[in-house]
Amino acid sequence: VTQAPEEEEKVFDMVEQMPTFPGGTNELMKYIADHLKYPTIAQENGVRTGDLPFVVSSDGRVRDAKVVKTLDPYCDKEAIRVIMSMPKWIPGKQNGKAVSVKYTVPIVFRLQ
Repeated sequence: VTQAPEEEEKVFDMVEQMPTFPGGTNELMKYIADHLKYPTIAQENGVRTGDLPFVVSSDGRVRDAKVVKTLDPYCDKEAIRVIMSMPKWIPGKQNGKAVSVKYTVPIVFRLQ
């Protein structure tokens, strides 16, 4: 018995109801700020900023985080670690159905 390959779930760029971090945007930014550790090896280069896109799955899990424009290899790795460690989101909806949606957050490394 052969099993049909699992159909790849469509990932939307925009939907009627975008995914939401538990507590909203302010809580999302607080979560990132509280969990992001500036790698010591990268600190001498000063403030680093960038956008980090990822997908919020239809079940609220975060996946497929990737750095578009590299900040610094150590900062990139740390930014992905924090994004992938986020709790489940409230998934986005299209036509009343939970769907996977691309989402991008700004990442800022700065010395405290």
